[in-house]
Amino acid sequence: MFGNDRDSIRRYYCTVWSKASAAQPLEPLERLIAEVIGAHPEYQALLGDADAILNRDYWPEMGETNPFLHMGMHIALREQLGSNRPDGIRAIHRQLCRRVGEAHAAEHLMIECLGATLWEAQKAGRQPDERAFLERLQQLLR
Repeated sequence: MFGNDRDSIRRYYCTVWSKASAAQPLEPLERLIAEVIGAHPEYQALLGDADAILNRDYWPEMGETNPFLHMGMHIALREQLGSNRPDGIRAIHRQLCRRVGEAHAAEHLMIECLGATLWEAQKAGRQPDERAFLERLQQLLR
């Protein structure tokens, strides 16, 4: 998407948020990222100081959420929704939006499923299982 190393990715988020905040023109990917950042006001101040966040680690076992991982999951999910891959994800998203009342909350539920699927694949050393991901998503509708 925008580099393989953590610093490049974090700098890119900061640059995008700076451009969006200044109402500068954005490329399509930058617009997507800016939308996700805009939906997370709790992370916006962090993005104003790239130097402070470049070397920062986030420890889940200490109750911390990595904002870049979290926003990256939103971006990945929105890309999946845009392409409807795996097939049926868009319909599940629509149903969840109706059930929970808004898209962002539906995305959070779906991100939990995506995270579990990715963790499982990483643990097993294989590609993520789209069928297992869809099954997890369908369980959200039950």
